[in-house]
Amino acid sequence: MDKKKLEYYKKRLENKQAELEGIVSRTEHDGRTADEETPQDLADKAATSYNKEFLFSQSNHDRFLLQLVTEALGRVEQGTFGECVACGGEVRQKRLEAVPWARHCMPCQEKQEQGAL
Repeated sequence: MDKKKLEYYKKRLENKQAELEGIVSRTEHDGRTADEETPQDLADKAATSYNKEFLFSQSNHDRFLLQLVTEALGRVEQGTFGECVACGGEVRQKRLEAVPWARHCMPCQEKQEQGAL
């Protein structure tokens, strides 16, 4: 991959990393403050509990995505960005354009989704 394309992806990944860090931080803050309001009745308690579960689930997804983005930035630094971590083959430009933190080429991604990788 040429240097210009690599810088382009690095910048996109850094922007996504900053965005996700902000989201994770806000979600954690919202989860902590959800308990500060004292619910008056059972319905309020149930709604608060549901909101906390939803925020926790969202936070887990965002943290996982943040981890993938951070790993992709590590591959940029190591010079292995754009290579499949499983087979070492090339991850196509179209895939990287859609998902710059992609770890696998399409055949390996399909194997992973089927549980064969």
